[in-house]
Amino acid sequence: MDTAVASPTSTPASANGSAAAPSGVALEPHYYTDPSLEPAEQELIFERTWQLAGHVCQLQTTGSYITAAAGNQPVLVVRDEKGALRAYLNVCRHRGSRLLSGSGQCKAAIRCRYHGWTYKMDGSLIGVPEGMAFGSKLDKKSLPLMPVRVEEMCGLVFVNLDPEATPLAELVGDLPQRLAPYRIETLTPFAPGPNGSQPANWKVVADNYIEGYHIPIAHPGLMRMLDYKHYDVEVNEHYLWFEAPMREKPSSNRLERLYAQLVTPMPGLPERDRTVWRYVYIYPNTTIDLYPDQIGTWQILPKGVAATHDVWASYRPAGADPRTRFAQWANQRLNTLVLDEDVDLVDNVQQGLQTRGYRCGPLSRRENGVAWFADRIRADLAPALAAGGADKAAGAGDAGDADDAAGANDAAGADDAGGAAA
Repeated sequence: MDTAVASPTSTPASANGSAAAPSGVALEPHYYTDPSLEPAEQELIFERTWQLAGHVCQLQTTGSYITAAAGNQPVLVVRDEKGALRAYLNVCRHRGSRLLSGSGQCKAAIRCRYHGWTYKMDGSLIGVPEGMAFGSKLDKKSLPLMPVRVEEMCGLVFVNLDPEATPLAELVGDLPQRLAPYRIETLTPFAPGPNGSQPANWKVVADNYIEGYHIPIAHPGLMRMLDYKHYDVEVNEHYLWFEAPMREKPSSNRLERLYAQLVTPMPGLPERDRTVWRYVYIYPNTTIDLYPDQIGTWQILPKGVAATHDVWASYRPAGADPRTRFAQWANQRLNTLVLDEDVDLVDNVQQGLQTRGYRCGPLSRRENGVAWFADRIRADLAPALAAGGADKAAGAGDAGDADDAAGANDAAGADDAGGAAA
């Protein structure tokens, strides 16, 4: 997957809600290194936000299903007899066995592979082998599958464990309209690969995705291909939107040059989009990479405090000609190289964050996405940090770090202003 890019400026879009200006202060180190925060992140972030589950192409017929995760909670999504999507916690009500794995097709019902308890697509329990042996203790009506909210946006399927959560469509404002030209709902999966892992806290990986300040130093391929001066990030309340135009000057690298020459826009995209890469980051952990020739999705899940579980997928129009297929392959190859570079970067950051006495430095204007993400994380975890004595002590110490960082930011801002005046 690619690393998103940010710009010197940030333009909030009022159509998506009035996003407050980011504080400009990065997260304090303990947010990335403290294992005691994991339960709070699960409860206050992953169980209260919309989590990417898959694509509608996997849910075309009655009984088709996919499985996914909301943090560490297993979820299944199924197409019912009426054509509607339904989602449930992926666990049998009997003894806790996972019901389904991967993706596929149920026959007439959802059947547990442990003891054979069977559920309709609407979640109701309809079959229990040797049911008489349970006597009066068995009440099928009281043991349906536990429902989970599910929504589709432009062909992408999302789930939410919070029954009171704001609908996804309301949260993201005009994002569906901005995605519409890519016709994501019509695309088909390709280039399947194993899910991956990165050796860093999930928030370190997120930070790396949502800023482009590191690209001139760490990503020579992207620097050759993309017009760094015109990277742009738009900060909205619940998502970030990145624009990354390609350079007019051909790259000195043969594969990069061939990609730029051969790529053609997918159906629905105007010719001007042939030379623009775009990225979307939906809080807290969903990315959508929008290329002229394909799209990619990525769900960043925690795997302990110092690693991620990455769920990747790529989609393209069916029936591409050989020229387009080569461009799509080249795109995948180039972004795999970027990923390899990013894995090394986040590993170094995770190790560095454990350095005793380290305090956060100021953030560049090119890191407005990082500041936005930090503010969201702090707000979501505030109840947990305020609840325990140890957490309060850690928070108090980090408050000083935050003040220092804020002061450094103010100083940097003054220098910038002075330079502008000069």
